[in-house]
Amino acid sequence: MTPAEFDKLVDSAMTVIPVRFRRKLTNVAFIVEAEPARPGLLGLYQGRPLPRRSVADSFTLPDRITLYQGPHERLARNRQDLVRLVRETIWHEVAHYFGMDERQVRLAELRRKRRNPR
Repeated sequence: MTPAEFDKLVDSAMTVIPVRFRRKLTNVAFIVEAEPARPGLLGLYQGRPLPRRSVADSFTLPDRITLYQGPHERLARNRQDLVRLVRETIWHEVAHYFGMDERQVRLAELRRKRRNPR
């Protein structure tokens, strides 16, 4: 898949985030890179989580949510699985943006999968 095609996949996968949360995604940039600096990453959130922000925070650079194309493509069994992986990674990293730590994200993912089994 070309980088441009993967970018489009990421854009369309944003629908996994409910509208009420998408509206609150401010000052955050979604970036696609080919490979992570550390093996094993599908995505990475870098920034100050929303609950830790203050009105005194001004003129800050955007937070970054990076998705890594290579690991997604290697893990995916087919295109449908690739879409699923990208959606899960976006959901995971956006949860960090909203202040959830790794443990909280994993527990929320389990609850979400139980409610919406595939």
